[in-house]
Amino acid sequence: MIRAQNLAAQSGIEHGFFSRQNGVSTGIYEGRNCGMGSDDLRTNVIENRGRVADDLGVPRTHLITAYQIHSPTVVTVTQRWEYDAAPQADAMVTDRPGLALGILTADCTPVLFADANAGIIGAAHAGWKGAVNGVLDATLAAMEALGARRSDIRTAIGPTISQPNYEVGPEFAETFTARDARYARFFIPSARTEHYQFDLPAFVEDRLQAAGISSVERLNLCTYADPSRFFSFRRTTHAGEPDYGRQISAITLKNT
Repeated sequence: MIRAQNLAAQSGIEHGFFSRQNGVSTGIYEGRNCGMGSDDLRTNVIENRGRVADDLGVPRTHLITAYQIHSPTVVTVTQRWEYDAAPQADAMVTDRPGLALGILTADCTPVLFADANAGIIGAAHAGWKGAVNGVLDATLAAMEALGARRSDIRTAIGPTISQPNYEVGPEFAETFTARDARYARFFIPSARTEHYQFDLPAFVEDRLQAAGISSVERLNLCTYADPSRFFSFRRTTHAGEPDYGRQISAITLKNT
């Protein structure tokens, strides 16, 4: 389990950005595939998720994930739910100890949030669509509604696809620059005419820094470039494989 220093330094918080390693899945899902939406054996995914809960020190039934839809929707969690009853959302916040909030990714950006002083945590799935449409600001607002203060919130950006491996077309770039011309700085020309390399983690970091929070830590780990540790939707697509696994990033308030 990979930790961010700024979150690890906070008392009462446990978190981890989990790789695909040390799981029971096989084949193209080899390792710790935590994606129920994949075609992996459900029993394997349940065991992999259980191992994540064990590592975080919570009951296996208390690691929860949402049905992610690339939206800015945030859910305030007051109790655990079964996977099949998961709400459609791309971020969760809670002030309840013992619940682990999990985000599934395979190139999109997982972001974990914590205000240890207020005892409030959050987790967000920031693909490009969610990031540009405000999922990060919505997560912060939901944490504030529970009593968090932006000046006390620390965030960490986990494994995600890096700029050298994220080529996009002109329409994609125009979606961003139409919102704000300054977003052009997150794009550089690619080898193909009228195509660009997009820096998703830098965009996410910029949005968080602009929100006025305490600190932002980026792990600088690329999902595409490290097949032994991470699943990658784009790498799978380029390889012509039929499906792909998902790694999980999770955070919990410790029971005291």
